[in-house]
Amino acid sequence: MDAARLLEPRTDLIVCPTCDAVYTLDRPEAGQKAVCGRCHVDLIAPRRKAGLQIIAISLAVLVLVIAATIFPFLTIRAGGRQNSVSILDAALAFSDGPLVLLALSTAALIVFIPLLRVLLALYVLIPVVLDRMPAPGSKLAFRMSEALRPWSMAEIFAIGCAVALIKITDLADVTFGPAFWMFSILVVLVVAQDSFMCRWTVWKSLEGLRK
Repeated sequence: MDAARLLEPRTDLIVCPTCDAVYTLDRPEAGQKAVCGRCHVDLIAPRRKAGLQIIAISLAVLVLVIAATIFPFLTIRAGGRQNSVSILDAALAFSDGPLVLLALSTAALIVFIPLLRVLLALYVLIPVVLDRMPAPGSKLAFRMSEALRPWSMAEIFAIGCAVALIKITDLADVTFGPAFWMFSILVVLVVAQDSFMCRWTVWKSLEGLRK
């Protein structure tokens, strides 16, 4: 009997995902945080109506990602010539040559992976917020979304664009298109989405609803 109890999973413990420190689980109230005492990473950070906020942000990000890839990102005028380019055009600029893999990887990192993460978040969170049974494969979908988080580099692209634009302003006349402002808002919303999400709460909600 004691051996069987030792093999049962411990639901009264929580492990820091960064430094592997183990703590006795003490769930904080909404608006409070449980923080790792060793590396100061937020372990649990529940928020009131966080699910609805994340869904609203995800829908806004979905619309902005699609729109930002269609509308012109910027227009460059130099020597009497003018050229407008979208984000997708810039990412796939070298798709005809030997750098096709680099072009596809760039497009994935700045467009397709953020879009996939938004779709996965909506797939997982909508049933949870509605207090319904989780969608099939919700745990796998949420795990995939978290695994893709370091590879979603929309903000890195924005910083790179800012540096490049500063360097070419002396050589050409640069005008920002609608996609530039959409992408700027998109970066802020992606950061807000990640900060609002309490991953421990999502996992516990998926387990509780399935039971």
